[in-house]
Parts: sequence; structure tokens; C-alpha cells
Amino acid sequence: MTGRTDVPDVTVVVAVYNTMPYLTECLNSLVGQSIGTDRLEVVAVDDGSTDDSGAELDRFAERYPDVVKVVHQPNSGGPAAPSNRALELATGRYVYFIGSDDYLGEEALERMVACADRNGSDVVVGKMVGTNGRYVRQSLYKANDEDVSLYGPELPFALANTKLFRRELVEKHKLRFPEDLAVGSDQPFTIEACYRARKISVVADYTCYYAVKRGDASNITYRADHLARLRCTAAIMDHAAGLIEAGPNRDALLKRHFTWELSKLIQDDFPALDAETRSEVCAGIARLADTYLTDELSDSLPVKLRARLRLAQSGATDTLCRAITEEAEQGAPPFHLEDGRAFARYPGFRDAGTGLPDRCFELVGERVPGRLANKTELIESGWAQEGDELSFTATIRIGVVGDTGSAVLRLAEGAMPGSADKARAQRLPDGKQLPPAPGEFLREVAADDNATLLYARIPLEPRSSKRGVRVYIDVAGSTYEIPVRADGRPMPLTRQWRSGEEPYRAAARPNSKGRVVVSTRPLHPPKTSLGSRLRSRLSGAKFSKRK
Repeated sequence: MTGRTDVPDVTVVVAVYNTMPYLTECLNSLVGQSIGTDRLEVVAVDDGSTDDSGAELDRFAERYPDVVKVVHQPNSGGPAAPSNRALELATGRYVYFIGSDDYLGEEALERMVACADRNGSDVVVGKMVGTNGRYVRQSLYKANDEDVSLYGPELPFALANTKLFRRELVEKHKLRFPEDLAVGSDQPFTIEACYRARKISVVADYTCYYAVKRGDASNITYRADHLARLRCTAAIMDHAAGLIEAGPNRDALLKRHFTWELSKLIQDDFPALDAETRSEVCAGIARLADTYLTDELSDSLPVKLRARLRLAQSGATDTLCRAITEEAEQGAPPFHLEDGRAFARYPGFRDAGTGLPDRCFELVGERVPGRLANKTELIESGWAQEGDELSFTATIRIGVVGDTGSAVLRLAEGAMPGSADKARAQRLPDGKQLPPAPGEFLREVAADDNATLLYARIPLEPRSSKRGVRVYIDVAGSTYEIPVRADGRPMPLTRQWRSGEEPYRAAARPNSKGRVVVSTRPLHPPKTSLGSRLRSRLSGAKFSKRK
């Protein structure tokens, strides 16, 4: 970088180890930034690459001698050491970190530097997206924000160092990356920078960063084993706790590590680990839970994770394995309803062997429409007639046991909101009334003791209508509406019945979403104009698509 005397606005740090051919796109995205090469410095450290990465760095340094500076060093085993070496050489007002297999949007640096200068920000987070199947949480990027908190609901889940940092802040507090961490070495740096920052801003209206998952998934994040990840997570949590005193702020930050890093250690692959490794993982989780998992933080976790963490904490390794295996094979366990409360019946629930309190398995403010819908199953349906009265009958299996007296089947007018489509159910707003015509109901525990059978008989009204078949049930203080799906079950044949002198026809059919809809209409409807018939058909088609 001979001949340059001015201070660049931003130094981009690139730690490089065997990332060809991705490295070329990364470097091209840097030298092509709209901020201009006169305001840009790139410091790339080749950490002992054995592919062509070192040669590619040298090619760019030769082509852009006033912009790109390259250092070659023996392999250190991770990105921390090369990142620290680059920081020693950085001269920009700001420093930005990029993975050498990722790339930037053309205006990324210009927009982030402008944001920092405009708002006096010490840290700027530019919108990041994943490519090639790489997951990047998007909730932080809903809108531009000039001042976000490290203790808010979103920033703790975006602790990668792929941000713009004011270099004055970095050097004032001597922020560096811990070189003994195989993975996650950027988190202590990022957490402390955000903790000490006067202001943290978000650029959300432009995609600044494209995170690439390599075709062979060889990114270091994907390669670390359980014990290495556990050790690194413990170091990160201990570092954070050394900065932030116990209380709501610490809980807000460490919630990320319980729900992300530690959660990943007790997923479907956990039972396949050898017994010694399983015990070590549980012992490590127990140490962290004993130290940092406050009652308030525990209650804020999803019941599935809370139960698994508490099983690990108690040393109930075999029970934890059974909970994971059974859920993988059979789906989530049923809910046990009792005195207005709901408990997930995971292995270990009310088991004297684990000694865990009910609270570990209780739904606490968590919404569970998807789990209820997945455990709701149509067994059979049909018609029952007495004189001039025709009723729709159904047997429904629902994944709850205990106090199930609130469970009813109703025929509901109108379409469900689009938000219910993914979960296949919805939580009703407080105070919303259920559809009328309750019908007759009988409930009994299923033979396997894991569900309740709801027998329903609902009289039909002699009128033209299309109504969805839905289960309503109260769970932990909320009422859920669950559309009943046909799921390949045979539907009863169309039925005719007479109400007084007027004949009617009733049919039960799945709509385009597979949800059962019961329709009734006069067998001989009065004649209507062509326009009225077209409007009726269009209305019916719209309802069928949305329901």
C-alpha cells in the first residue's frame, strides 16, 4: 500500500484459509464497493492455506497495491489469530470483518459508514442474508434503526463479527479475538464491542452481506464436534457474564446461548454419541444452567428446550435420550391439562427418578397452534338422522389428556386467516366468541393414553351454507381453533333429508387445503339470474381457496 497518505474510511479484515473459488467473489465484491478504493483498505491474512487462496490474494494485492495488503502466516487453526493480526495493521476509521467465502452488496460499506457518521454509531449492523441454504435469522432487519439494544429480542441472535466497528472503540478497549476458541471466537469480541458502544445501528433497507454455505458444508461452524462447541459456548457465556451483572440484561443476552448453541447440543444426534460424551455434554450444560439459567430465563424458553435442558442439568442422560428419540419418531408428546395449566408429557414428567418440578414441563406463555394441529386427527365422520333432523357426526383424536372438558367441535362460517395456514391452526384473540350450535359431545381417553377421543354430533340447519369443521380447546389460558383435516380419510356420501316440505342435501368434502367443509343447500334451489349465480360461484371458490 505504498504511496497512500490519507486515512481510509474503512478497513475490511479478511481471514483466509482454503476458500477458493469463493475467495475471488469475496475480493471482487470489496474492490468494487461504491465507497471507492480511495476510501477503502483491505487487509487479508492468509492463515496457511494449502489451496490457491494465497496466490489469489497476491494477485489482488498486485492489481490493487494501494488498497489490498496481504500477510501470509502459518496455519493457526481458526479465524481468531489472522483477524487479530489484521487489526494490528488496520488504519481505517472503521473496521469491518467479512468471511472469505462470503461477499458484500455493492453499496454495503458506503451505506454503513454513512449510517455510523450520521448517527454517531460505534457499531453498525448491515442486513445479512444466507445463500446456498445457509440460515440467517432475519428479524433484526425489519426496518432501519439508529439505536438498538444489545439486550433487545433480536441483536443477541446476531453476534457474528460481520459488522462495522469504530476502530477507536476497538483500540480504546483493546478488543481482540480469543485465539483458543475453535468456533465462536467472534462472539466475545462482538459482545464486548456492543456492550461498550455508545450507539448500535441497523441498516435494514439494503442487503449488505451475503453469507455463503459452501457446497461441501466445510465452513468451520459446521465442522466442530459437541464437546468443542460446548467448551466454546461456555467461554462465551462466561465472558459475557464478566461484563454484565446478573439480572434481566444478562438473561436477555444469554437466552441466545441457551436457545441456540446449547440447544444444538441436545438435538436428534445426541443419542448417537458415545455414553462418555453424552455425560460430558450434560455435565457442561449443568454447570452453565446452574450458573446462568435463572427461573425467569427458564420460563421464557420453549417447553421442549426447557425440558431438555433441565433433564441434562439433572444428569438424567438416559431419560433425555428417550425424550429426544421418542419425539423424533412419534412427534411432540401430548399436553396434560390440569387446573387451567398445561404440561408437555415428555419423559421425566412427574418421574420420581428425575425429581424435576412440574414447571420444567409447563407451557408458560408459549403459543402452540402447530403442535395441537399436528396431534389432531379425524378418525371417522358420517351422518345421523332422527325424523327431520340431520346431524354431522365425527370422531376426532386430539393430542391432549387430562381436563379436556373445553374441547368441542363446531361448524364455523368464514375462512381462517392466512397466518393460520403454516401452523394449520390459530390462537383465538381474547374475548372472541366461538361459533354457535354446540351440539353433543362425549370424550374418552384413547387406548394408548396419549390422546383424547372426541365424539361429536352437530345438528345441521336447513339452509345454504359452507362451514369448516373445527376443534376448539382451551390450553393454558388460551383458546385454540384447529381445522379438521381429511388426511385421506373417507368422507361420508352426500346425504339428502327433508325439513318440513323442503328437501335438502348435505355433503362433507376436503377443500383445496385438505380441511373438511360441510355444505348444505336446498335440493331444488330457487331460480336466480345468471349474474347472481356467477357471483355465488365466485364467492364459493374464494372461500374454498382461503379456508
